[in-house]
Amino acid sequence: MYVCGLVGPSGTGKSHRALWVAKEHGIDYIIDDGLLICGNGIVAGKSAKRESTRVGAVKTAVFTDDEHTFEVAQALKLRNVERLLILGTSDGMVAKIAKRLGLHGIDETVYINDISSQYEIQQALNTRRSEGKHVIPVPTMELKKGFSGLMLDPLNILQRKGLGDFEVMGEKSVIRPTYSYLGKYTISDYTIYQLSDHIIRDIEGVSAITRFRAEKAEDGIRIDADLVLYYGYNIPEILKKTKAAVRKEIEQYTALNVNRLTLTAKSLVMKKKEKK
Repeated sequence: MYVCGLVGPSGTGKSHRALWVAKEHGIDYIIDDGLLICGNGIVAGKSAKRESTRVGAVKTAVFTDDEHTFEVAQALKLRNVERLLILGTSDGMVAKIAKRLGLHGIDETVYINDISSQYEIQQALNTRRSEGKHVIPVPTMELKKGFSGLMLDPLNILQRKGLGDFEVMGEKSVIRPTYSYLGKYTISDYTIYQLSDHIIRDIEGVSAITRFRAEKAEDGIRIDADLVLYYGYNIPEILKKTKAAVRKEIEQYTALNVNRLTLTAKSLVMKKKEKK
C-alpha cells in the first residue's frame, strides 16, 4: 500500500485541503481524526470530534483503542486499499497511526506549509480559535446522524478549471464539537420546549402545549408533547402540519436530529371571538 501523510499543526486547514491532496496523488481513502473516509462516505472508525475532551479526541485520533483500530484495519484489508492518505499534526503522529493500523510506514509526506499560503493558514487558525469550528472532508448529509447537535454546515470544495470557471470536487462539513477553544456547550430541554412553543403559536388551530418531554441521545432527540387544539379544525391535518414545522425548525436551529416526534391532541377549546 502506498501511504501518504498530510502534516500540519492543529487548525491550519489539513482537513480543508485533504480532498485536493488526495486527488492530486490518486488516493481514494483518507484517515482523518479516527475516521476512514472514501469518496463521499465514512467507511469505518469513530470521529475524535465526538469526544467530550481534547485528551479523548487525541486518543481517538491516534487509535489508542484496540477495537477502534481493528475496525479500521479490517476495513482497509477487506477493501484491498492500495493508496491511503493519513492526516496528522506531526510526522510522529502519522507514523504512529500507520503503525497502529499495521501498515509499513509513510512513503511520502505533504506539509501544509507547502500547499497553503501563510495567509490561508492564519485564516484557518483564526476560525478555529475564534469560532471553535472544525472541518471533516465528508458531506453534511453523511455526517448528520452521527454528529447530532454539533452545528453542521455544508461547504462545497471548488477547483479552478479555467479562467473564471470552477468545478465542484466534493463537499466537506464544518462542525463545532462539544470540546473547543470556546469551551463546552449544551442545549437544555427547556430550550427545546421554548422553541417548540414558539413554533406552534404561529400555527392556526393550535392553542398551547400542555405536556412536553424531550429525551436526548447521541444520535438525536425524541420528543413527546400533548397539545390543546381549537375546536372546528381538522385534527389530523393540524397535527401533521405541526409535526413538520416543529421538526424542521428544531433541526435547523439546534442541529439536533429529531428521531421521533409524537404529538397528541389532548383537548379542544373554543376560540374566543374577537370583539368588534
